[in-house]
Amino acid sequence: MPRRTAPDSGQQPRLATIRDVAHHAGVSVATVSRILSGTYPSAPATRAKVMRAVRELDYVANAHARGLAGVRPKSVAIVVNSVVSPHYAHVAQGVHEEAAREGRLCIVGTTGGDPDRELAAIKLMRQEQAEAVILVGNIVADDAYRERMASYARALAQAGSQLVLCGRPPLGADVPAVVVEYDNTAGAHAITGHLLSAGHRRILFLGRRTGYTTPDSRIAGYRAALAEHRVPHDPDLEVDGTMERSEGHRMMRERLDRGPRDFTAVFAGNDLIAAGARDALRERGLRVPDDVSMAGFDDLPPAADIDLTTVHVPHEELGRTAVRLALRNDRPGAAQHVLLGTHIVVRDSVRRRPGV
Repeated sequence: MPRRTAPDSGQQPRLATIRDVAHHAGVSVATVSRILSGTYPSAPATRAKVMRAVRELDYVANAHARGLAGVRPKSVAIVVNSVVSPHYAHVAQGVHEEAAREGRLCIVGTTGGDPDRELAAIKLMRQEQAEAVILVGNIVADDAYRERMASYARALAQAGSQLVLCGRPPLGADVPAVVVEYDNTAGAHAITGHLLSAGHRRILFLGRRTGYTTPDSRIAGYRAALAEHRVPHDPDLEVDGTMERSEGHRMMRERLDRGPRDFTAVFAGNDLIAAGARDALRERGLRVPDDVSMAGFDDLPPAADIDLTTVHVPHEELGRTAVRLALRNDRPGAAQHVLLGTHIVVRDSVRRRPGV
C-alpha cells in the first residue's frame, strides 16, 4: 500500500509518514529514524523489517524536516569548469558512479574557470556539509592559486570535509588536500616517441599555453622525447592555443597559410585540437595519415571516430579514485597524492615515413 487514504473521503492519497513506517515494521519512530540516517547499529532483522516497510509504503523522507533536525543526506561534490567538455564529463561520471556505490549523493557545480564562482561553489558545498569537494580543471598554478587552494582545504577540513584536487598538481605536505592526477608528461613523452620511432623529425605541437599545468606538462614530455632521440628542439614548431576544436582548426590553418609545409607529423595537445586540425588539413587537400601523421591526447570522443592514435587518460578512474580516497581517508587532515598512469592507443593516424 504505497499511499494511505481516508476511505471515501475524496481527498488525495496521503504520503506515508515515518510513524506509518514504524507501525508497519513494529518498531519505534526513533528506531526508524536512526536506521534511515545510518546512525543505528541495528540487528539485521530489525533493519530488514524497517527497509521492507519503507518499500511497501513507498516512504520518502522529508528532506526539509531532516534539515531542521540537523540530519543531511551524505554527499560528495564535484566542481568543474564545464559539463560540456568530454574530459570533465567523464571524470564527473566516475565521481557519480563511486558516490552511488558508497551510498552518497553527487552534487555537480560549474565555474567556467572563474575563481569567484569557484569560491562561491566551495562555500555552498561547505554549507551543504559535503563530505568531499572535488575540484577538476586546468589551472595556472601560481602563488595566488596555491594560496587560494590552501585556504579552501583548511576551511573544509575544519568543517569535517575533504578537498580533493583532481588532475591538478599537489600543494605540499602542509595542506590537507588529496591529489589525484594522471601522468601527463609520461604520456606526452610516449606519444612523441611513437612519432619519432616512425621516422618523423619535424613534429608540430599544437596547443602550447605557457603557465597552464596541463599543456605545460604535455609539452615538457614532448621536449624530453625530442632530446632523448637527439632531435633538435625548434620553438617554431610549437603553436599557442587553447584546448578546443575550433582552436585546432585555427592553429593548423594559420600554420599552413605561412607557406610550404615544414612538418611531417602533428602532436595535438588533446583530441579536440586534433579533430579541428584534421579538418583544416582536409580543406587544403592533405590527408591523415598519407600526407601528415597525427597523434592526440585523452582518448575521448572524437578520437575513435577519426581513427586517431592518442594517449589514453583514465578519466572515470580519476573520479572514482578521488571519491574512494576522500571517503576512506584513514589520516584525515593529511595530504595524499596518487598518480595514475597513461598509455598509448594505436589507431591508423600515424604512418612510417618512406625509407625509414
